[in-house]
Amino acid sequence: MQRFFGAILALLVLVSCKEKKELVQQLEPKDPVQKPIVKRFGFNLDDFSVVYDTIKKGETFGELMLKNKVDYPKIIHIAEEYKDTFDIRRIDRKPYVLLRSKDTSESAQVFIYQNDKINYTVFDFRDSTANAYKGRRKVKSVEREVAGIIENNLSETLDNLGVDYNVTIDLSEIYAWTIDFFRLEKGDKFKVIYDEHFINDSVYAGRGAIKAALFEHKGTPIYAFPYVTDSLKNILDYYDQDANNLRSTFLRAPIKFGYRLSSRYNLRRKIAYYGYRVRPHKGTDYAAPVGTPIIATADGTVTESTRRGGNGRYVKIRHNGTYSTQYLHMRKQKAKRGEFVRQGDVIGWVGMTGNTGGPHVCYRFWKNGRQVDPLREKLPSAEPIVDSLRVGYLAHIDPLKTQLDCIEFLEMAPIPIEQEDQITLNP
Repeated sequence: MQRFFGAILALLVLVSCKEKKELVQQLEPKDPVQKPIVKRFGFNLDDFSVVYDTIKKGETFGELMLKNKVDYPKIIHIAEEYKDTFDIRRIDRKPYVLLRSKDTSESAQVFIYQNDKINYTVFDFRDSTANAYKGRRKVKSVEREVAGIIENNLSETLDNLGVDYNVTIDLSEIYAWTIDFFRLEKGDKFKVIYDEHFINDSVYAGRGAIKAALFEHKGTPIYAFPYVTDSLKNILDYYDQDANNLRSTFLRAPIKFGYRLSSRYNLRRKIAYYGYRVRPHKGTDYAAPVGTPIIATADGTVTESTRRGGNGRYVKIRHNGTYSTQYLHMRKQKAKRGEFVRQGDVIGWVGMTGNTGGPHVCYRFWKNGRQVDPLREKLPSAEPIVDSLRVGYLAHIDPLKTQLDCIEFLEMAPIPIEQEDQITLNP
């Protein structure tokens, strides 16, 4: 009997010891959980006192650095030695990250200027002589396919699909010579393939160039594919499914976007101010806000850039032995006399100089020394792809064309009035 009770007591002691051991294990301090290292722009942020801010209006690089206890000689060194990397005189109102020391001085150790969402410039003041360099954040590109049917205009349709507004600009430029985007019809269709860029898989950082597009205008499909025809000069143009260049020798308008055709070429125009006498209008007026960039509609040499009478400030360009163009009523000219400009270059800005009742550019077009209506002229097109590159081009676009053709058009369902405030479109 004593042995029996002795065994029971031993068992209770063992159980007790086991429970005690488990309790001790629970109470004993465990290995501390290591805090994850936070790195941005190549720096361990835990080593610094971090400040996130934005350049204020009128704030200069020098003032900002002096305020954060950077030695004046280091500022001068940055300004002189790294002006090709970053011109401190042209600092914009952009976000920045300031890494300050954790001691009582809190002096700036590193200044990171965010040029845009992807690119940044680092100024490192930790050494005796400061240095600067450019960096680029890791970007993930995701291909996106978009298709839509025009209800009112292209911009509104793409906006409803949550597409970057810059894609609208890109499409309008690609088809600028073949489609008048101010005369689109309800039911016109489009498809586009392009890349969207993301930082950390979630922060949108812009879009890439359009890889392929299709625009169906008045029932006629027009494909667009980018292709480099001159690898030495890296000349890229957009061509259709038959290897024809979508670019014409001349743009349809001297303003890229956001204008209104306010007055057309009219040799029989009568104006009340002049007693309804015939006052021919040999230009085409494009109304736009003051300061809107005016672009050259074709390559050429500037023959005049001056101010004269009712024309106000203007630029005139000679394109070849046949064609010349003129751009009137500018607020200011950018192109200088004798300068060679390329198609799409900004040559000035919309203003109200000379005889004008509102901000616009009067676009005049000469053919063989005679002013003509550019909207009625059959303007020459750019050269198609040469025969030696044609086979390679058609092989290149074949999978892209198949991908476009497989994208389905989706009708945009109307949003019920009572639900409008509850729905947001993801960008």
